[in-house]
Amino acid sequence: GARATLRLAHPDAKAISARVAAEISRLEDIFSLYRPHSSLTQLNRAGQLDFPPFELLECLSIAGTVHRISEGRFDPTIQLLWACYAEASALGMLPQTDAITRAISKTGWERVRISSSAIVLEPEMALTLNGIAQGYIADRVADLLTAEGLTDILIDTGEFRALGRHPGGKPWPVRLAAGGEVPLVARALATSAPLGTTFDAESRVGHILDPRTGLPSRSNWSEVSVSAKSAALADVLSTAACLIEARTEIEELLAQFRF
Repeated sequence: GARATLRLAHPDAKAISARVAAEISRLEDIFSLYRPHSSLTQLNRAGQLDFPPFELLECLSIAGTVHRISEGRFDPTIQLLWACYAEASALGMLPQTDAITRAISKTGWERVRISSSAIVLEPEMALTLNGIAQGYIADRVADLLTAEGLTDILIDTGEFRALGRHPGGKPWPVRLAAGGEVPLVARALATSAPLGTTFDAESRVGHILDPRTGLPSRSNWSEVSVSAKSAALADVLSTAACLIEARTEIEELLAQFRF
């Protein structure tokens, strides 16, 4: 349901856009929580996925690296906790403490077993890749277009990935919702906002949840934007950064990655 745009100047733009749409749909069949037969949905339903697609393994590898370096702030096993808040919100409530405690008991990245032959979850666990998949898909679209010899393109899957420059020769200008503009040349940009989606009528309980406490982000930031060569990495780091209160700590986290 997310909006995606592709900006390019090319005589075969319509055909290229169709190929991109097909690739996005193929990747949704891997990562979507809403398609009943996606790889991720099957994994969450059965607790095991045999011979998982390479893209899922690669995405989980990136997520696992950031989980470790961010000291657990990013954790794909948070899906049941997120659902706990979403279900209570649908009833006009916030989840009870015991419901949060139970959801946390079903999280923990160290409890996920990953190999090329199978991904295995412990009973009742579930994964979400909503904090990384949009960026990862932008990277895969960029790979597709690069393989076709194309340059000077801006891909927006909710996170941005620029190939080359704007056709006018200047950087691609990406405007931030909170104000300001970031010039992109052959780089990616991802933005996360703790209150971008909320679970309460007063819009104070945000959707970025701390896997360690089960509570929403209480950071000082209205949004965090990260630029990197990879949109997947920018996406996951901007999410993790929303759970860090001090700017110096965010900078220390980013310094551990090559940008």
